[in-house]
Amino acid sequence: MHQRFDSIGLIGKPSPSISDTLTQIYKHLIGRNFQVLVETHSSQYITCESVETSEIREIGKHCGLAVTVGGDGTLLSAGRNLAPFNVPVVGVNLGRLGFLVDISPEEVLARLDDILAGHFVTEERIILKARLIRDGRVIHEQSAVNEVVIHRWISPSMIEIVTHIDQVFLNSQRSDGLIVSTPTGSTAYALSGGGPILHPALGCIVLVPINPHTLTNRPIVVNDSSVVEIGFSQTAEINAQVTCDDISIPDVLISDRIQIVKDEHLLRILHPMDYDFFNILRAKLNWSS
Repeated sequence: MHQRFDSIGLIGKPSPSISDTLTQIYKHLIGRNFQVLVETHSSQYITCESVETSEIREIGKHCGLAVTVGGDGTLLSAGRNLAPFNVPVVGVNLGRLGFLVDISPEEVLARLDDILAGHFVTEERIILKARLIRDGRVIHEQSAVNEVVIHRWISPSMIEIVTHIDQVFLNSQRSDGLIVSTPTGSTAYALSGGGPILHPALGCIVLVPINPHTLTNRPIVVNDSSVVEIGFSQTAEINAQVTCDDISIPDVLISDRIQIVKDEHLLRILHPMDYDFFNILRAKLNWSS
């Protein structure tokens, strides 16, 4: 018997451009007698009265499914918040380049009806957790679905990064930074940095240097059970920043360490039955044209 979704959360990109699609989905679900909770900031774009609103964490507590309307960034943000509640996410694509959101507005109602009837493909994707450690204490912790990036900030100078994997020295490098990416993020910033495309089902993490001074410093793939630890070898104070997807952690000190591990939670994405990762690659990257 397929999973029942009695309560559904609606989460939209903060833009008036989502109004028609978000309102259409809302009316359709209400008409089918589902309880629908609309994320608070998204509710202003629904042209209906008496919309039940909720903060995204409350959607995680009370809904069995979330539908995001926007682009990959909207789904990434929702996924980080909903993963601790094991709430699956469906993405409706109003963006330009959707590797995660694969339902078009033109077919959204039929696709949603299929998914609600139990006809879907489930993907589980790993999430990274980054910890900023100072004087032996974790002073900041943040999750990332795509990547954790350590990069130079403000200063034009390169930063000197020292990387250990499971407490074993990997390398030191002078570069503009380092991308630590999930398979999901391998088609994002890591791809722009020359990293490999990883199938989303793989249990691995890829480390991609950003503009390394030594050209032989290449991307490397490690097991997703690895503990990646990054420090700095400068003798002078640095201007560096840690970014987890679109969330920045500024003011990193030379004595700080960044520890990156696989999060205990997974992002669950539901796709239509005809979902094909390789077809998405061909379409988005213009392969075989």
